[in-house]
Amino acid sequence: MPAESATDATAVFEAHRPVLTGVAYRMLGRFADAEDVVQDAWLRWSAEGRADVREPRGYLVTITTRLAIDRLRQAQTRHETYVGPWLPEPIATRFGPSSPDAAERAELQESVSLAVLIVLESLSPLERAVFVLREAFGFPYADIAATLERSETAVRQLAGRARRHVDERKPRYDVDVAQRRELTERFMVAAGGGDLDALLGLLAPDVRLVSDSGGKSKAPRRVIETADKVGRFLFAVAGESVPGVEYRFTEINGAPALLVLVDGLPDTVVQVELRDGRIQCVYLVRNPDKLANVLRVLQLPE
Repeated sequence: MPAESATDATAVFEAHRPVLTGVAYRMLGRFADAEDVVQDAWLRWSAEGRADVREPRGYLVTITTRLAIDRLRQAQTRHETYVGPWLPEPIATRFGPSSPDAAERAELQESVSLAVLIVLESLSPLERAVFVLREAFGFPYADIAATLERSETAVRQLAGRARRHVDERKPRYDVDVAQRRELTERFMVAAGGGDLDALLGLLAPDVRLVSDSGGKSKAPRRVIETADKVGRFLFAVAGESVPGVEYRFTEINGAPALLVLVDGLPDTVVQVELRDGRIQCVYLVRNPDKLANVLRVLQLPE
């Protein structure tokens, strides 16, 4: 490939890298896997020298989607042998210069939320691809059909099935960002301050705590349920003395979260989901493999 064409191909690819990473991450639930897929897409693009493709965005999304589907099929076996509950890899998020309005922002945030990504894990690879391309990125059915080499009728059926599945299984959580941050802060103050009654007062009676350690860090290997059990567990954990600990509030997967660092390294991500003003679910991510990229940023919107 001539040097000028190689430069053009690189520039075109880099211009579309954010959307490719966004597609791959939503499909795979792991930022490291998403980066691998995007890198493979780059290798194919650069080898083929396709800087003259009329619609490079669609072409690159097609390559990335197909690679992600292949990776998803391989990952299903890994999930079957995973130790304890599985949660998506948390990732920092922020909006780009052209921020959307409030409704669009909420929709974009939801598409990368831990709750939605957990539900997407139960879809087939094809259903997940259709859902991500249609719901998160608004691709026309005809384009998705071409990407997946399926008829438009088949794609519409996959989209309908995926949408119904997500609607049925997705928990109904409050999405007010300010309220979630405020309750997250009160939640941590109550736990860290040794006020069990205040902590229990923030929890819904049927609250759930889901922790992901992959068997590589200390964490419950089963979901903990009810306010009393969750509250007492968190109360006990918060009471442990850990040298070099630091707490940082940040945005993770489109929502407020607490990042716990020990000696400057990510140790735990804590995020809560609300319903009717009380904490309905607590997510703890402690698998060190899933925290390596927690400060890397997935920019929204793509």
